[in-house]
Amino acid sequence: MKKIAFVIPWFAENIPGGAEMEAREVTKHLKAAGMDVEILTTCVKEFVSDWNEDYYPEGEEVISGVPVKRFKVRKRNAQAFDEVNIKLMNNIFPSAPEEQIFISEMVNSPALYEYISEHKDEYTAFVYIPYMFGTTYFGVKACPEKAVMIPCFHDEAYIYMRIFRDMYSRAAGMVFNARPELELAEKVYHLGNTEKVLMGIGMDTDISPDPQAFRQKFGIKEPFILYAGRKDVGKNVHTLLKYFAEYKSRKPSDLKLVLIGGGEIEIPSRVKNDVIDLGFVDKQDKYNAAGAAVYLCQPSKNESFSLVIMESWLCGRPVLVHDKCEVTKNFCKESNGGLYFADYFEFEGCTDYFLNNPEIAAEMGRNGGAYVRENFNWDVITEKYRSFFERIEERNQSSTGE
Repeated sequence: MKKIAFVIPWFAENIPGGAEMEAREVTKHLKAAGMDVEILTTCVKEFVSDWNEDYYPEGEEVISGVPVKRFKVRKRNAQAFDEVNIKLMNNIFPSAPEEQIFISEMVNSPALYEYISEHKDEYTAFVYIPYMFGTTYFGVKACPEKAVMIPCFHDEAYIYMRIFRDMYSRAAGMVFNARPELELAEKVYHLGNTEKVLMGIGMDTDISPDPQAFRQKFGIKEPFILYAGRKDVGKNVHTLLKYFAEYKSRKPSDLKLVLIGGGEIEIPSRVKNDVIDLGFVDKQDKYNAAGAAVYLCQPSKNESFSLVIMESWLCGRPVLVHDKCEVTKNFCKESNGGLYFADYFEFEGCTDYFLNNPEIAAEMGRNGGAYVRENFNWDVITEKYRSFFERIEERNQSSTGE
């Protein structure tokens, strides 16, 4: 098998973001499994930085054992891009000319696309993540016959753009993190000639929680619900806080809500003494917290995967997710490891069920743990990737007569 290049708009050791983390972990583990992988990216620092600025020098370096090639970005008209993007953010579909402005005036590197076109014979596949950036669109365009996407699709305005539908339907392969994402892609795009695989995200499944150590370290003796992640509106944490406050007013008890992760959010005054915000904690403390919790609540409506759900299951505890998130709800159904809520009264009923049925809650946690180990252990994921890339290679050899 020839080289596999992963293409992403920005790349570094500690950049935040789900797609960025996925690219780091997948390439690192594929490299460790003996595959010839590398990263192709721009010189931009990260998502929240200036997309006109070449923060890193152009050229090559090695990060976590993986070769990284950086290419300079083209200067862009940020105002023109923002005018179209604000429409998309408000679910207003742009015109065809506006779609062209969107893709042309976001982060782009003509030098990167030229490299892909000129060196495509050296590679089995170019793997693009995530879908909505110029590096993916123009990268796929440079060599569609070897283009594999890890799109990280959500049901949002961007996915329905005509330029994306036309271009991405030409990709040789797509890798999906969850079944609802695959089903959404098949509804929106024409993927009859595209190799598809339901992959998921690899996990370190060797986790050993110590619930008692968490309780002793942080002085929490009471039963508690756990939330782990960013504390912002996009994660729907405000709904969890609102429902928790309502639960405590309707059913007074010593139940607590423990928050782990960055960001700030206003805590309702009536439950200020019942919500414990620990901020950032190290990994082992997070695992210990998961093991000690009654359940983990993931209230987000917009996830393409959820590492914290998988970690909760590996720590033996069930989860509660939002009914409007097809991905996390599907994980609960497939694993029988959790419940889901659509409104306050369902939240209350699920919380009562976990509290009043500890043996069933523990069984659901074990179900989830078995599901994660069977599907998302890194050995399983790396072999699925290897098999998938072999199919892409065979497809190309067949089409070219090699």
